[in-house]
Amino acid sequence: MPSPTRRTVLALGALAGALLAAGCSEDHRDADRTDRPDPDLPLRLRAVASTDRLLTDYDAVIAGPGADRAAALRDLRADVEEHRAALAAGLPTPSPSGSTPSSATASATAAPAAGVAALAAAERRTAAERLADLEAASPALARLLASVAASGALHARALGDPGPIAPPAPTATAPGASASVPVSPSAAPAGAPPTGAAPSGSAGGSASGRPAPLPTGAVAALQAALSAEHAAVYGYGVVGARTPAGPQRDAARAGYAAHQARRDALQRELDGAGATPTAAAAGYRLPFAVSDAAGAGQLAAHIETQLTAVWADTVAGTGGALRQTAATALRETALRAAQWGADLSALPGLPEQDAADGAGTTPGTSASASG
Repeated sequence: MPSPTRRTVLALGALAGALLAAGCSEDHRDADRTDRPDPDLPLRLRAVASTDRLLTDYDAVIAGPGADRAAALRDLRADVEEHRAALAAGLPTPSPSGSTPSSATASATAAPAAGVAALAAAERRTAAERLADLEAASPALARLLASVAASGALHARALGDPGPIAPPAPTATAPGASASVPVSPSAAPAGAPPTGAAPSGSAGGSASGRPAPLPTGAVAALQAALSAEHAAVYGYGVVGARTPAGPQRDAARAGYAAHQARRDALQRELDGAGATPTAAAAGYRLPFAVSDAAGAGQLAAHIETQLTAVWADTVAGTGGALRQTAATALRETALRAAQWGADLSALPGLPEQDAADGAGTTPGTSASASG
């Protein structure tokens, strides 16, 4: 890991602030959808239904086998309530029972979790369902679904299940088209790109072999993420330099390698699409002084927390395999943030107001939920 230099010209503390341009790539067609059916409606109804099942699972476990952990379980359940509120924003007025017909039916047909381990499995299963709907969702809803999936991964780990949240299997592609499967940096060899060995199928390629250009919004989102990962690599160099040998140093090395892999994969993705990858800055100014292991841990938590917002916006700014890859990055950076002691919100990566408003409802709907 490189030692930090004194060339400090840009602020790591501004990782998210200067990089939120990716979130500005909303589909411009939303402006004329006021009088049209909301294409997100079935996705929201399905997400609310599965969230209601999860809430039923929590109630059953808290009242039974998890009674000795009731306080901690209620904290997690409160997060799930926030997920439901955000997902239900803009839906038709609920029935007097408090659930939409579809969610009530779905909740009634599923047996509640039998214990804490089953509850952890339910969190992982529900998170995977969110990922399955990413491609069909609008940019704003995709960002919300990815955030909820990241929270589900945090919950599953808190409940004792550290297993990965598996994204859906890739769909078949036409002959000659490439399709990469997002790969977790922790599951790949050191230095391997998180997105697989080849550029994502969303970039594709032309019959002549020249790279097919990405949409402008996707390029902006990837460039913003690349800028953030450049800064994260530098920041983790500081973390490693201020951390003594032991588990914390091992975690610093793992984080450094993960961000190197993300950076390298983004550079390849942009280069393969014919865009010039953003270069690293000459240096970065830390958000606060780091002189010991405690400060190094705080810096790592800060870096990862800031990156959750960057990757959430990248989810909104991309589509297809790139969107799944961004959701994976959001989830993994949220898990690392928690590992370093960060106190994440119920919706990692989403600004508080966006979470309260359902992560940006489309025109013509009402944001009735509160976060």
